Amino acid sequence: MAKKKRPKPHEEEASEAWLLPYSDLMTLLLALFICLFAISQTDETKLTQMAQAFSSAFNLGGPSFFEGAGPSSTSSRDYLSSEDGGAEAYLAENSQLEAVKRNLDQYIEQNELQEDLSATMTEEGLMIRIKEKALFPSGSADLVPGVQRIGPAIAALVAPIPQRILISGHTDNVPINSAQFPSNWELSSTRALNFMKFILAQDNRINPARFSALGCSEYRPIADNSTEEGRTQNRRVEVLVERAVHLDKSDMQTIR
Repeated sequence: MAKKKRPKPHEEEASEAWLLPYSDLMTLLLALFICLFAISQTDETKLTQMAQAFSSAFNLGGPSFFEGAGPSSTSSRDYLSSEDGGAEAYLAENSQLEAVKRNLDQYIEQNELQEDLSATMTEEGLMIRIKEKALFPSGSADLVPGVQRIGPAIAALVAPIPQRILISGHTDNVPINSAQFPSNWELSSTRALNFMKFILAQDNRINPARFSALGCSEYRPIADNSTEEGRTQNRRVEVLVERAVHLDKSDMQTIR
């Protein structure tokens, strides 16, 4: 009797449907890593262009992941490149601060304040330095009458300009330990605060939101504390008119 042949089991071909979502996932991951790399760079123009390109490619009408990618434009400091006009903005602000410095230099010369007051242009902005004896008695944060020769002039100079103002107090490395000031930290901080409050009271055009006070104690010396002359230079109050426009280092080299 003939045996019946058993039917061969049906062999299904392996499905390749998984390749489509896999390739989409790999594409999205590549886009993500490129975006993260670009965010770490400082070229805002190129990053914005790239973000727009990704938005067009992956966005179908709804909110895009890449929307708003790039450095924030609301930062208190604008770091610009020469490509987007940063050099011109930097030079314009520099000319403005130089004009303020010239007016202050003229005031210093007319009032013979060379021993007490100086002004210097720095990378951070216009630095005004005032020696301790022109503002405070030794070991005290109470303003002396001589502050009237300096404070109102500085207030009049900074009132019409928009930059932020940082007032910092500095001491030498000789320890202080009094009931009012347990350390040089308290002394330098109170001096900065008292002088800032005096400046703010001089001109009603001044916006207090532009000002801040900082105590640095003995830790930012500008001279050697091992000599009396050096310690005298270190006991000071600084008024920094901070630049609003900053350039990349490569652009700074170009305009110098």
